[in-house]
Amino acid sequence: MSAFTQWFNERAPGLGVAYKKHMTEYYAPKNFNFMYYFGSLALLVLVNQIVTGIFLTMFYNPSAAGAFDSVQYIMRDVQWGWLVRYMHETGASMFFIVIYLHMFRGLMYGSYKRPRELVWLLGMFIFLALMAEAFMGYVLPWGNMSFWGAKVIITLFSAIPWIGETLVHWIMGTLSVPGDPTLNRFFALHVVALPLVLLLLVVLHLGALHEVGSNNPDGVEIKKHKGPDGHPLDGIPFHPYYTLKDLVGVGVFLIICAIVIFFAPTVGGFFLEPDNLLKANPLVTPATIKPVWYFSPFYAILRAIPDKGMGVLALLLSIASLFLVPWLDRGKVKSIRYRGTSYKVAITIFAIAFVLLGTIGADVMPTWLGYLYGNNAEAIVSSNLMIARILTIVYFAFFIFLWVYTFFGLEKTRPVPERVTTHA
Repeated sequence: MSAFTQWFNERAPGLGVAYKKHMTEYYAPKNFNFMYYFGSLALLVLVNQIVTGIFLTMFYNPSAAGAFDSVQYIMRDVQWGWLVRYMHETGASMFFIVIYLHMFRGLMYGSYKRPRELVWLLGMFIFLALMAEAFMGYVLPWGNMSFWGAKVIITLFSAIPWIGETLVHWIMGTLSVPGDPTLNRFFALHVVALPLVLLLLVVLHLGALHEVGSNNPDGVEIKKHKGPDGHPLDGIPFHPYYTLKDLVGVGVFLIICAIVIFFAPTVGGFFLEPDNLLKANPLVTPATIKPVWYFSPFYAILRAIPDKGMGVLALLLSIASLFLVPWLDRGKVKSIRYRGTSYKVAITIFAIAFVLLGTIGADVMPTWLGYLYGNNAEAIVSSNLMIARILTIVYFAFFIFLWVYTFFGLEKTRPVPERVTTHA
C-alpha cells in the first residue's frame, strides 16, 4: 500500500495535497453536536440521487405517451426496479429534510455571519438549484398530480409583467398544456444540467467553508488560539475523527430511510401522493392541487395573497429574504447560546410558523379545522386562509425583527467565551 501511495503521489501530487488540506489537516472545532450531521447527510443523499437516477434513466421514456407506463414498467417488471425508484423518491424528501435542518442549524449558530457570508450564499444557491431539480423530477413520472402541478407552477410565470405569457410558452414548449416538449426539456435539465450545477455549487460551498473554517455551537473562532504546531487548540483533524463520527449519523439515517422504503414508501401520501399513481389526464382535475410537502410552506404563502402577481412576489421574497440574512443580522454574537431571549423566542416562532405554513400548503390544516367546525366548509376555508395570512406575516416579520433588533442595538447578549466550552 505504501508503494502504491508513493507511485500515485508521484503522478498526481496535487490530489494528495488536496486530500490533506480538506481531510487530515483540516481542523474542525471539537465541540460539534448532532446538528452538524446534516451537512454530511446531505452529501450522502446527493450521491444516492445521482446513482439511483442513472439507473432510472436507463428505463425511463420522456414522452407524454410513455412516461407513466415506463415508471410502471420500472416498478413491476425491472428486477429491483421498485427498490431503486423508492430509494430515489424517498431520497428526494430526505434531501429536503436534512437541508432544512442544515439551514436551521445555520440560523441557530450564526453560521452566516462574517467571515462565512459566501458559504451561506452558496448554500442558498444550492437550495434554489435543489428546488428546481426536485420540481422537474416530480413532473417526470407524469402522474395526474405531476401534470396539474406542472401546469399550475409554470402558469405562475405569467404573472411577470410583459414577458409572462411568452415565458410560459417557452418553458412548456407548447401553446396549450404541458406535453412532449415539456417532458423532454425537464428530463434534460433534471438529468444533466441541474446535477452539474448542483455538484459545482457543492464543491464551491465546501471549498469556501474549508477556507474560513467551520463554525461551532459556541460561535467561537478556533483559529484565534493556536498551539506551537500552528494547529487550533480547540480543533481536531476532520479525518479520522469526524469521518468516523459521521458514520454513526449515517447508520441511524440509513435505518430510518430503510424503514420508510420497505414499510411506508408513500408516508401516507406525503412523499408520494395518491393522485400521482394515476396517469396524467388533462380532463380530470385532482380534488386539491398541491405541491409535494417540501414546497408547501412557500405554496401556502403564495395562496395566502388573493392577487396573483402579489402572491408570486411574496413567494419570491420569502426565498430572497433567506439570502439577505447575513446583512439583516447586525448582532455581534453568533450562537443562539449567548443571544438575547427575544431572539430565541423569535427564531422559535419562525420555525413553528414555517412548519404550520407547510401543513396549510400540504392541505393538512383544513383536515384539522374540520374537527373544529364539523361540516361547515365555508368556516374551514375562511379560517384556513386567515391562519395562512397570519403565518405569512409572522414569517416576514422575523426578518424585519432581526434587522431592527440588531441594527438599533436592542439585543441583550451574554458574554461569549474565548475558547469552546464543550467537546465530544
